Amino acid sequence: MLLTIAYLGFISLGFPDPVAGVAWPSVRDTFSLSQSSFGLVFIALGCGYCASGFFGGKLTQLLGLGNLLWISSGLVAVAMLGSSVAPAWPVFVICAVIWGLGSGGIDAGLNSYLSNHFSARHMNWLHACYSIGATLGPLLMTATLVRAGSWRLGYALVGGVLLLMTVLFLITRQRWTEPPRSVDGDIRPPVSMQATLRQPLVWLQIVLFFLYVGLEFTVGQWSFTVLTESRGLRPELAGMLAGAYYGAIGVGRVLTGVISQCVGLDRILRISMFIAVIGASAFAFAPAGTGDVALVVIGLGLAPVFPCLMSRTPDRLGAEYAAHAVGFQVSSGMLGGALVPGLTGLIAEQLGLEFAAQFAVLLAALLWGTHELLLVATSRHRGTVAKLSH
Repeated sequence: MLLTIAYLGFISLGFPDPVAGVAWPSVRDTFSLSQSSFGLVFIALGCGYCASGFFGGKLTQLLGLGNLLWISSGLVAVAMLGSSVAPAWPVFVICAVIWGLGSGGIDAGLNSYLSNHFSARHMNWLHACYSIGATLGPLLMTATLVRAGSWRLGYALVGGVLLLMTVLFLITRQRWTEPPRSVDGDIRPPVSMQATLRQPLVWLQIVLFFLYVGLEFTVGQWSFTVLTESRGLRPELAGMLAGAYYGAIGVGRVLTGVISQCVGLDRILRISMFIAVIGASAFAFAPAGTGDVALVVIGLGLAPVFPCLMSRTPDRLGAEYAAHAVGFQVSSGMLGGALVPGLTGLIAEQLGLEFAAQFAVLLAALLWGTHELLLVATSRHRGTVAKLSH
């Protein structure tokens, strides 16, 4: 039952994330804003997300995972419904902070639980559910914009979905709370936050999650605006391509779950990150049409990265460090998701919208290079541990 609820939880987690990118041109016109104001949404969202994600391990210890999940889901529902009726831009930004607080708690709590209780196969399939939500979100917002001409209705519908999820977490809250376990089933109480932050591998993984989510959000949030306002695509087609990007991430995660036990997670990560570099390059520099479809290639390349990195965390760092490390990774990822697209918007206002596509190439290359460095550092760390044990 918890596995089924976790699937639904990841769908609800992904549902609101890309909605802001599709709704932004309409929100911008409603409040008479500049293009760079989009960055404030990401900054507000990121502040809330980073706070709850960073202290996710501590909040789980204090509240219990079940309570953390229903409270966090309720905050996201309140934020979406509040955004739908926001009378002024400052209220919309405040709702983004609440959205971040809720999403960070759900993300840290579920990822910590799943990385210790499920295999990489299930982790990929569960994150594929996130992609289902992230695929449905742009399609829902596009439909409300085209048919009803209202971005507010789109936010209200997303809020309704999160409200239902809140009730489900509330009913099952007692079943989620239990001691953290390692992959071999032993109970491993987590160490302190300070001890976790003293691990060099933890910091490398923090950087990886910053780059990955920054890249995923930059492509996901700016692609609709680039396609419509820079390349002249119709909103219906651009919305479909934005949805196809997240759909490709979902399909890629399903396929990764099938092959993960045969190929090996590190090899999958190396190949997928290289594919992301190729896809980002095509989206930025290939001729019109071919470059637009390259969004699907980027999605397929990025698909395994988040779940495979998260699944490797207990094995790479040790179960005793994983509880806080997962929270740090979630927090760092959202910090990248907030700062990188926001920075992209500030620079794109000066250099043009195509900068968003070109910047994605640099991010993809940095992601691949940092992961290569992590593999080397992990190998050296294990060699040192083996010598000390011997």
